[in-house]
Amino acid sequence: MAKKILLVEDSNTVRQQVGILLSGAGYSIVEADNGRDAVAVVSAHKGDLAMIIADVNMPVMNGIEMLESLRDNGLASGVPILMLTTEGQPELIDKARKAGAKGWIIKPFKPDLLLAAVKKLAGEP
Repeated sequence: MAKKILLVEDSNTVRQQVGILLSGAGYSIVEADNGRDAVAVVSAHKGDLAMIIADVNMPVMNGIEMLESLRDNGLASGVPILMLTTEGQPELIDKARKAGAKGWIIKPFKPDLLLAAVKKLAGEP
């Protein structure tokens, strides 16, 4: 059974690119286009997600707020979260790590770098 990854990204283009890349690598993808919807998806798929990949800048609820909500509600305990974003400020990265992010990749990304990070965080060789 394919490992399920939640992809949280407001850009249809980026969601499609990452989805094709990860599906091609054998992962099952669930999507949300903002942090609020992602929290609902995590709640619905509790215990079923191998990983979450999320943007920072999104409407309704941004990626940092999503991380804090997941942490505060105990919804993503043990689920590695990788931030995939255009943002690279050290203070933002630190805030995300404190809220539960395990990795950070800046867009535009190299597909092989993203796949390597996903495999590492998903506990694959």
